[in-house]
Amino acid sequence: QVQLVESGGGLVQAGGSLRLSCAASGSIISINNMYWYRQAPGEQRELVTTITSGGNTMYADSVKGRFTISRDNAKNTMYLQMNSLNPEDTAVYYCAVDANLRLLGMMRSWGQGTQVTVSS
Repeated sequence: QVQLVESGGGLVQAGGSLRLSCAASGSIISINNMYWYRQAPGEQRELVTTITSGGNTMYADSVKGRFTISRDNAKNTMYLQMNSLNPEDTAVYYCAVDANLRLLGMMRSWGQGTQVTVSS
């Protein structure tokens, strides 16, 4: 199993910044892609950004130029730097990883979510 612990959410004013972290632990052999999703009230969960094991990144159009995903493979940790936040970014942010696990093989695991609230 993989445990994902997220941190860094909170309340920020429009135009401000937050940095989310997601630390993975457990019976991990390797981690492939890592993801940040978000879900606003009454909305479906959406993919915000992806980073591959090689460091290639993909961003949703709504966050391009404002959000930056990164990872520290030695620490099995992923980060999301969020700048120029606006109220539309308010959501619960979830991290997810595709990890190769001992005995279980490849699995996608999810964090518990962290609330990000942007006030206008």
